Amino acid sequence: MYDTPWTRMAGLVALSALVACSASTNNEKLFDDRSGTGGSVGAPDGGSVDPAPGGDSSVPQEETGPGWDASVINDPDATGVSSCNTDPDEDFDKDGFSVNQGDCNDCDPNANPGAFDMVGGVDGGVGVDENCDGTIDNEVTDCDKGFDIADTDAMNAARSLGLCRPTTAAAQGKDKTWGVISAKYVKADGTSGMNNLSHGLVPRFGAAIVQEGMSMLVLSSGTARAPNHPGFQSPEDADMGTEGSAPPGFPKDSPACPDVSTAGEDCNDHAALELELRVPTNARSFSFNFNFYTYEFPSFICSTFNDFFVTMLTPKPANLPDGNISFDQDGNPISVNNSLLQVCSPQTAGGKTFSCPLGPSLLDGTGFDETARSGPHAATGWLQTKAPVEPGSVITLRFAIWDTGDHILDSSVLVDNFQWSVEPANAAETTPVPVPK
Repeated sequence: MYDTPWTRMAGLVALSALVACSASTNNEKLFDDRSGTGGSVGAPDGGSVDPAPGGDSSVPQEETGPGWDASVINDPDATGVSSCNTDPDEDFDKDGFSVNQGDCNDCDPNANPGAFDMVGGVDGGVGVDENCDGTIDNEVTDCDKGFDIADTDAMNAARSLGLCRPTTAAAQGKDKTWGVISAKYVKADGTSGMNNLSHGLVPRFGAAIVQEGMSMLVLSSGTARAPNHPGFQSPEDADMGTEGSAPPGFPKDSPACPDVSTAGEDCNDHAALELELRVPTNARSFSFNFNFYTYEFPSFICSTFNDFFVTMLTPKPANLPDGNISFDQDGNPISVNNSLLQVCSPQTAGGKTFSCPLGPSLLDGTGFDETARSGPHAATGWLQTKAPVEPGSVITLRFAIWDTGDHILDSSVLVDNFQWSVEPANAAETTPVPVPK
């Protein structure tokens, strides 16, 4: 089959390889030593923690941080190693956290309360407590089960992508974790007013199944529904009744259709999810998977009816004309006229030849397999966008789709499998997800 469930394990294990200090370093060892005392090591609720052997139980938690005993920070007898830091108020590794702010390994900037706790260790070994909550490998990654397709809570849409941790913009100290600061359904330009039928959370969309977890996000310029879902209308003529502006710089003309200009065309039936995220302090890039479907194929290839899917990133990445980070292999935005329509029946349309190497089977049961308007229609297949990010920064992502020039012949996009990575990315790129053998 083309698409199978994806897990995070490969990407998560890779993160552990870059942790500079192993579990035998001073701060990690302190947690290990305390585990035999019967106390709740690094209690997440900030409650009392039994002292380490030889420690001073009178030291207040608010002065030492959860799970930490300042009296043994530099005691080789208690830790088995010497410390790189003698001052619990100093941020020795310059990661934004001192020991008293919850940093359990102030020798390593990849370990602190703002980090992502990766699953597994190097070469399959024991993992590391990167997020300093006292437990190894306990980052929640399964949080998207049981959502209704018509769920209107945008935080659940974030969970459906795989973003399970909420946080707040004003968080300080050990509470300043990575996570979703806010989530909202908006139009493509970020304003309110999208039709609720234009978003949905589903375990599958016709022949397409989730890339991770139990559900994925659907955004559509028609109804974000397959024929077996309540509220479905054919993407041939579902008018969602919304109008507005495109993101700055859009719509764009396609170099593949040099005689077609979309300048001044209306942008209608917007659907977008906007997320404000705090990046983990150990993440240097992120990725997500998506699959774009369009009913405009094949009748309106190289016409002004060039529907778009964009992913707008703020702050804007360097060397890009705007904030969009999702492209085809020619560097053009994902649209009806892009170069990545791979799921279709081979043909010539709009003067362009489509070899359709993935065949039409992924269209089955989606509504885009209808034969009206010279169908079946087309999809890109699963693609992955990857983009660089600054560790610990706050970013805004807006996944957006809209109809260009009309309200009918709709397009839809599936989005899933958001992952953080310690691996840097030189620039934003979109590539096909390898087809499993």
